[in-house]
Amino acid sequence: MQNEELAVLQIGDTIPELTLPAYHPVKDEEVALKISDYKGKWKVFVFYPADFTFVCPTELEEMAENYADFQKEGAEVFSVSSDTVYAHKAWHDSSEAIKKIKYPMVADPSGKLSKLFGVYISSGGDAGLALRGTFIVDPNGVLKTIEIHDNSIGRSAKEALRKLRAAKFVEEHGGNVCPASWEPGSDTLKPGMDLVGKI
Repeated sequence: MQNEELAVLQIGDTIPELTLPAYHPVKDEEVALKISDYKGKWKVFVFYPADFTFVCPTELEEMAENYADFQKEGAEVFSVSSDTVYAHKAWHDSSEAIKKIKYPMVADPSGKLSKLFGVYISSGGDAGLALRGTFIVDPNGVLKTIEIHDNSIGRSAKEALRKLRAAKFVEEHGGNVCPASWEPGSDTLKPGMDLVGKI
């Protein structure tokens, strides 16, 4: 990543071109991921505070168990923490839950990516860590959803998957919007009209 500070991303912003160091569990090696390599794919960034913790492995394991469904939707998942690539590998090698992960584990020890997405903790006892944040980015690099939690509150991989499917539906069916708790096959809405019906 470049040295200059970037403005915190907002809904509708396009994420800049970045190169991200990561541990790739399938390749069992350090890789340099370029955002541009994923053009045309949905991207789900899952920030968490730290490796070798308590709530984090429950979230990342659940994401791993749903990873095939994210891939079926044309999405790549990236977990992100301020740990190094080597810490990610050590955690993957030693934890039964984390061994299930096949998606890239991005290392953000400088905090630049966490700052870009607005989850960086700059003060207090957790300074330098990230809040729990999940972000869905469309195939053109546009940020579509933001979910940020206090670090004591775990997230749901299935809810992230539901949001991804809703974002995909809206992208593919211009003019339609998804009501609360929408699932594929449910009724949708068109602004100014009644329920459109199942599509």
